[in-house]
Amino acid sequence: MLEQMGKAAKEASYQLALLSGREKNRVLEKIADYLEARSEQILSANQQDVDEARDNGLSEAMLDRLQLTPARLKGIADDVRQVCSLADPVGQVIDGGLLDSGLRIERRRVPLGVVGVIYEARPNVTVDVASLCLKTGNAAILRGGKETWRTNNATVAVIQQALEECGLPKAAVQAIENPERALVTEMLRLDRYIDMLIPRGGAGLHKLCREQSTIPVITGGIGVCHIVVDDTAEFEPALKIIVNAKTQRPSTCNTVETLLVHQAIADSFLPALSKQMAESGVTLHADEKSLPVLQTGPAAVEAVKEADYNDEWLSLHLNVKVVADLDDAIAHIREHGTQHSDAILTRTLRNANRFINEVDSSAVYVNASTRFTDGGQFGLGAEVAVSTQKLHARGPMGLEALTTYKWIGFGDDTIRA
Repeated sequence: MLEQMGKAAKEASYQLALLSGREKNRVLEKIADYLEARSEQILSANQQDVDEARDNGLSEAMLDRLQLTPARLKGIADDVRQVCSLADPVGQVIDGGLLDSGLRIERRRVPLGVVGVIYEARPNVTVDVASLCLKTGNAAILRGGKETWRTNNATVAVIQQALEECGLPKAAVQAIENPERALVTEMLRLDRYIDMLIPRGGAGLHKLCREQSTIPVITGGIGVCHIVVDDTAEFEPALKIIVNAKTQRPSTCNTVETLLVHQAIADSFLPALSKQMAESGVTLHADEKSLPVLQTGPAAVEAVKEADYNDEWLSLHLNVKVVADLDDAIAHIREHGTQHSDAILTRTLRNANRFINEVDSSAVYVNASTRFTDGGQFGLGAEVAVSTQKLHARGPMGLEALTTYKWIGFGDDTIRA
């Protein structure tokens, strides 16, 4: 089955690579319109997925990722329309020039070919990946989690209908409907057809793909994100940023998980933090220095476990640690971070610059929430993933990250001397 899907996707990719920007936008506009026109069917399928997942004991964080609402579905459709408005990178000349040999050479962006994505309880990924791949002339093979199979089938049906109406093969966007895990292993070996693989899920999925895939893998999306509150931070704006980074949507990978507070302000800042977190419904997990202070405040608090520093809460829980100085904070991030998104709250330019230069994450922030690490927020349109590695793509992966390039030489009957 997967062999046939791979062949069909590869054939479709050749046709997609020849489309003009206008032709690709026509497909995307139809997809956006159909997502809204077929919203009742999609939301009904999603509710069945949510009900079954809840009965099977899926965590609240994962249920939140799985849940579609009319507003979320409209947002997904609007994201597709936003992709239409973005410049098409395919065909863009990156650089080039005339060589001494007389050969004129240029580097031009081209589609990757076929992109494979493995993801869990995130139905929006189906549409995000499809729209970005189609905009860049790539075919896509999607393998969603068993929790989302009804939702994925409903959305892929909409996408394939739009493709067919535009005279394009349905195989340009395909979903593996069978939930058998053995098919994941088989997919990881389809290097003859799939040009790049993107896993979007937990650490176990990323480890499996890195170890078993014969296809180049882009990993990321695991966010143990930190905010450092240094000794010059102003409390009111700092607390506003922390609330946003923790509570705006706790189940996302760019949510803050650990707060590192400078010891010089701990005695005065932590009580204010406790009051704010109590109002926001956040449970604090405190280290031995912050625990006695936080226990006198209104927020729920318990002692942090060492393992807590390495995991995503993805819920209304926040680790709090008192650090001696910026060196101590940076050392903690280097040991426990996942190179996703980290921030410093400071009024000192020197500390801001040190943080920018010394914290090796795909996105670093000064006096801003970590929640901005997102393709839409960065002006890239919908993202296909957030990469925390360093080769090919890093951070939110928009259109350019779904292209490669080829060298083109123009000669005048030119030969090498």
